[in-house]
Amino acid sequence: MINIMLFAGLQEKAGKNQLSIDKDEMTVNEIVAYIKGSEVNLNLTNVMVAVNEEFVSNPEQVVKSGDAVALLPPVSGG
Repeated sequence: MINIMLFAGLQEKAGKNQLSIDKDEMTVNEIVAYIKGSEVNLNLTNVMVAVNEEFVSNPEQVVKSGDAVALLPPVSGG
């Protein structure tokens, strides 16, 4: 199982702080596509993905069950 932690506006929109996908292995692109097509229907445009506390630069990076995955929306402030 792949668990994805949600932060800020994503957490608010989903109404929960974590999503789970019943797969042992997926690429980052596959995870994003899965979430976009799910009932949660989150806008993942410009979202940063971190795996095991490191931002992902390659969307084909493989994520395995047990990896720590986080979705972080763009941050604005003033």
